[in-house]
Formats: sequence, C-alpha cells, structure tokens
Amino acid sequence: MIESNKKHAQYIFRGINLNDIRNRNEMRVLEQLPMILDEYPEFQPDIIDIQDIYALSLNLLPAFYTQAFSIVLKKPIDDQKVQDAVRKAIEIVRGNPT
Repeated sequence: MIESNKKHAQYIFRGINLNDIRNRNEMRVLEQLPMILDEYPEFQPDIIDIQDIYALSLNLLPAFYTQAFSIVLKKPIDDQKVQDAVRKAIEIVRGNPT
C-alpha cells in the first residue's frame, strides 16, 4: 500500500516505513554523472534529459537495494561499470532528443 502526503509518497506496509530502502547504485550514478557529462561538452542536457539519463543508467545496472544499517554481503559493481552505464545512457538520450 502506498500512502501519499503533500510532500511525497510514503511507502508504508503494515505500518512499516520502507522509505529508507535504497538502491545503492543511485548515489553511485549521481557521483559519476558530472564527470561523465563533462566528456560531452557539446551536449547541454535539460531537466528531462538529466532525469532520463539517471533513470536509464540505473536500469542498465543491476539493482543493489539495502536498508539503513544493513550488512552488505554482496560486492558492489566497480566504478567502470557505473561509468559505462552512464555513458551509454547519455548516448541513448542524445540520440533521442525530447
């Protein structure tokens, strides 16, 4: 069940807040995005382009969900794979302008 409030959706199941479960690759994509975009100085992405690049990059990577204070048993993918996913997403978005 998804409960909504005025600010943003709250993911609640049986009274348990699930908002803090995150895909750890989200932050990794955000960290790599500025550096990779600098490789494309002629490309000036707009808001939708950035959102598309972010979402597509995450879709190109395996999910890596964790909750706060969890023990991580799986080794994260290396930075090169994250960078490759961001580059591929940029190329796709550039080839399909909004």
